Amino acid sequence: MRVKDLEVTEKMIFLLLLTLPLLGNSVPVIQDKQETRIVGGDDAQEGEWPWQISLRKSVGGLWKHICGGSLIDPSWILTAAHCFPRSGKETSQYMVQLRQQNLYEDDNLVPLEEIIIHPKYTGFKAGSDLALLKLQFPVQLNENVQTITLPEASQTFTPDMECWVSGWGNIGSEEHLPPPFTLQKVRVPVMDAVTCDQEYHENNFIPEEERIILDDMICAGEAGRGPCQGDSGGALVCKVQGCWFQAGIVSWGEICAAPHRPGVFTRVAAFVDWINQLIQ
Repeated sequence: MRVKDLEVTEKMIFLLLLTLPLLGNSVPVIQDKQETRIVGGDDAQEGEWPWQISLRKSVGGLWKHICGGSLIDPSWILTAAHCFPRSGKETSQYMVQLRQQNLYEDDNLVPLEEIIIHPKYTGFKAGSDLALLKLQFPVQLNENVQTITLPEASQTFTPDMECWVSGWGNIGSEEHLPPPFTLQKVRVPVMDAVTCDQEYHENNFIPEEERIILDDMICAGEAGRGPCQGDSGGALVCKVQGCWFQAGIVSWGEICAAPHRPGVFTRVAAFVDWINQLIQ
């Protein structure tokens, strides 16, 4: 492949990272081309996805939404490791907002006690993209705030299951989530790592024998439906025998909800033993 073609291809890769506008009582909304939300989704209803959280970072005196996450225990949040730069793990720089219908509306932020990055995480798209956040104090569960159930290590998730992803990310590469920044949801079909790997080799210069999607990943989404920038760290949840389980953590993707490019999630079942050892 020519260098020019490679550069064009690289520019097409949209990492599922960060960015919604800074917002305050007297601060105007700041929009930029990096913002986005769930693609092809709808407004979540009050009370839906009660485990959804917003991870905030201190930027210029304001607490800016950078990633999603899920409440898995009254004291613990599960999110993506790539939400934290290697030099940025100071707990004082981060806060958590529990389930909120409209982002930045009636904030009641919870401080962190500890940030734990999975020890095998080496970088974006390399697998093991998960982190645990310990809250300074346990939160009170109620109708609006609930934990999500983690799967067993042997649990598998199949395309016939009802699976959803939620978040405050983009609605498209050039479309921003408009005020009041209402939580979005979208139903997505799940896909195993091998099938997803075949999809990602479509129209790709990477040799077929080189794995793109690893065994600790799971994919979900289709053309026009899936996560996007701003949704990182959020939960992919599936209903199994009437109960919701967290199947994945929003990790990365190429060109939000494009053909042959489903969203890529960290497969929670592959790490559930590590998670349980820490939170128990």
